[in-house]
Amino acid sequence: MSKTSALTSMNKRNWLAKQIDPSSWRQEGLSPFNLFICVVIVLSTIFAILETEPLLTEAYPEYFVLINQILLIIFATELALRIYIAPYGHGEQGISRWRFIISGWTLLDILVLLTFMPLSEDLPLLVIRLMRVFRILRLSRLTRFNYSLTLLLQSIRKRQTELGISFLIALLLLLLTSILLYLVEGKSNPADFGSIPRTMWWSIATLTTVGYGDVTPLSPLGKFCAGITALIGIGLVAMPTGILAAAFSDAYQQAREHKAQHLKHLEERRAAEASKLAEQQKHTEG
Repeated sequence: MSKTSALTSMNKRNWLAKQIDPSSWRQEGLSPFNLFICVVIVLSTIFAILETEPLLTEAYPEYFVLINQILLIIFATELALRIYIAPYGHGEQGISRWRFIISGWTLLDILVLLTFMPLSEDLPLLVIRLMRVFRILRLSRLTRFNYSLTLLLQSIRKRQTELGISFLIALLLLLLTSILLYLVEGKSNPADFGSIPRTMWWSIATLTTVGYGDVTPLSPLGKFCAGITALIGIGLVAMPTGILAAAFSDAYQQAREHKAQHLKHLEERRAAEASKLAEQQKHTEG
């Protein structure tokens, strides 16, 4: 009877791990559990934004308290379940659970849960506002469920040298175009181009292809230089975009291969454990 109970417990844990751990979900997209959590995260973020409006909180205080309590229960339950299934496929239970608890995502979850606690009215207004705004950080947890967002962050880390060089080139172009327009337009338009810091505002808007139009050169030479600067800005924006696109494509391909190997390993391990328990059960019954 104990062997049958152990086999049933393992099957339940396997099913729970597939539902909760995104890396264990074999189908495309998210599991129903994680999809529900993502929807709750988005709704809770909208709720946190609405909570900063005094007219709403003063008119319906009981609803805000109730929603906070419901969200606290949902996220606390989710965190407890993730801690429970953390050891699956990660070695020994105690060590794996402890490592999961002290990980960055888990610590962030715990801090966010603390913001659901009732806030004392004696606290400074700035502290209360910071606690409410901090809840919006829950939106960052979507990256753990969305492989695309995770891969984008990984791509940025892998290509940080190339992106850093692009940033330095952008600063150099910003300085050069500011100096150029300062020399060309400084005398005829001192209010907008009378100093390099003033001209930098125009350079930023032009190089980023925003072009607010609040500051424009007046002389023909200044307009010519402005046109050249706008063309340079197009290439400046395309440079980091191309770097990230190439890095993201490589990271996505590697992630697909890694996930396939990980799922294969999990299936082999689960099959071995199930076969072992079944054999032990058969031997006991025999």
